[in-house]
Amino acid sequence: MTDKKALDAAINGDLEINEMSLLNDELVSDYLQSNPDFFSKNAHLLSTLRFADSKRGVVSLVEIQQQMQRQKIHLLEEEITQLLTVANYNEQLFTVYNDLYLSLIASPDLSHFLDCLGQTTTQLLNLADFKLYLTGRDFEIGHDSIIKSDCREVINKRLASVDYYFGRLQQTEKELIFADQKVGSAVLIKLSDGEHCLGFIAIGSNDEAHFSPSMDTLLLNQFRTLVAKLLIQQLQKIGL
Repeated sequence: MTDKKALDAAINGDLEINEMSLLNDELVSDYLQSNPDFFSKNAHLLSTLRFADSKRGVVSLVEIQQQMQRQKIHLLEEEITQLLTVANYNEQLFTVYNDLYLSLIASPDLSHFLDCLGQTTTQLLNLADFKLYLTGRDFEIGHDSIIKSDCREVINKRLASVDYYFGRLQQTEKELIFADQKVGSAVLIKLSDGEHCLGFIAIGSNDEAHFSPSMDTLLLNQFRTLVAKLLIQQLQKIGL
């Protein structure tokens, strides 16, 4: 007897006990997939089928379907809640950025410009630290946010082919960028003037999971472009 004939015989109750070994899970599964109208033709089975459940004991197919539906609804509710939370956060972030842009545009000098960036980062966004590294410039700017260490290797490793890096930094990188500040995770934002790399902004968080590679860069793209242009203007004011 072929496998399909054995299954048909089992369904019709004509299969001998010693022939039941011909059946297996894969065969039954293939048969049901190939015959999607099976239960509509055998509707009486739906009310009689019972399944073992480790938590609830023996349950019916209808109960299993209801449970699966409740789980789907619960997951959808969680997704909607997450989307609303992200939307609310993005709205708040958008407002913070707009206020920051107005302050940066009106900044009378580089020191005030950097103060605005630092205060927005640490006070309004509740992050740990803000730093700025400028490449190829052998000069001293008297501001706490300026990175004095040589971070060219950080650029080569983290920003050579991308505009952003999100996530954890190695201990040596944290010491170069943030000095003694305890930082769990960070975002590095490359600042460019055409093809030339001006340097990068580093923003740190105490939370190791705050910055992750999955983060969206939509708002940061505008931030990166505007800050780079305004930074060039500020550097030109002091002849750099």
